[in-house]
Amino acid sequence: MAWNEPGNGNRDPWKGKKDSPDVEAFLRKLRDNLGGIFGGGKGGASATPPVGGILLGIFALALVWAVFDSWISIDAQRVGVVLRFGKFDRIMQNGLNLKWPAPIEQVVKVETTSRQTADEVRMLTRDENIVQINFTVQYQVVDAQKYLFAATAVDDTLKQAAESAVRQVIGSSDMDQILSSHGADIVGETKKVLQGTLDAYAVGLNVNEINFQNFAPPHEVKEAFDDVNNASNNQKQAINDAQAYAAKVVPLARGDASAILAEAEGYKAAQIAKATGDAQRFSLIESQYRTAPEVTRKRLYLDTMQQVLGHSQKVVDSGNGKNILYLPLDKMKADAAAAAAATTGAAQ
Repeated sequence: MAWNEPGNGNRDPWKGKKDSPDVEAFLRKLRDNLGGIFGGGKGGASATPPVGGILLGIFALALVWAVFDSWISIDAQRVGVVLRFGKFDRIMQNGLNLKWPAPIEQVVKVETTSRQTADEVRMLTRDENIVQINFTVQYQVVDAQKYLFAATAVDDTLKQAAESAVRQVIGSSDMDQILSSHGADIVGETKKVLQGTLDAYAVGLNVNEINFQNFAPPHEVKEAFDDVNNASNNQKQAINDAQAYAAKVVPLARGDASAILAEAEGYKAAQIAKATGDAQRFSLIESQYRTAPEVTRKRLYLDTMQQVLGHSQKVVDSGNGKNILYLPLDKMKADAAAAAAATTGAAQ
């Protein structure tokens, strides 16, 4: 027998209690408010008991929620980290993915494209000079699980690790080395140190690039460092000019040296040949002179006079103290013929 049937008043659990809730009235009111959804009407009878209708409605809402919450879309710039009851389960790639509805599984989207952070530090170099450096770090998430769970604030960890790496590399370099290279020699070392630190922390980040935008020397010695840089630039310019001049002059000098050497070799060969011929000629004349001294002597005298007087004006001694000028008619005739030939060629 139910507790609320007639004759069992003493068994009513609400009897004798002040302001006891009327459960039937509460359920009836709730059923009337949701009657349009559950198939009943206000004040009307229903085939389904009130409690069963509520359970049916809750089940329907849960089913709709499960259907709509079981799909998630991941774009190309992100990956999804699936947590099942708060524990890591798997990684979702880009596209439409299926999962268990909440609260069974939740998905945290992590951006995997390149990011950038910038910072400015002021530090001491190895030679105890103060330098101010602006730098940027470009990084990328390569392991979303480590990125989410290895540290509470990975971006802050990266910033602190980058500053530590820059301080380590700059602190082991001299001021002159830093300013003269403008960071070209220390970027690679800084990137290597920073990546090693991030790997040790296992935060799932990869350093793509480090850039140093500005190296500012101390204000008190800025002019001196500028003079040093200008002198270095002037030195490089002078070296380039000297190399260009050498590239131009050296080949010409080598060509002139080769021409002079060839001319000297030709002169040497000509002189040797002439000396050899003169020696042979002298030997022949000497043998002829031994055979006929008088004839040979006279012949040598005539040949010599012909060589001496053949290309000059001839002066003949008349024997009475007066000189007679002799005109070289043969040479004058040859010069006139050559002039006539030149005039004829110009006219043609």
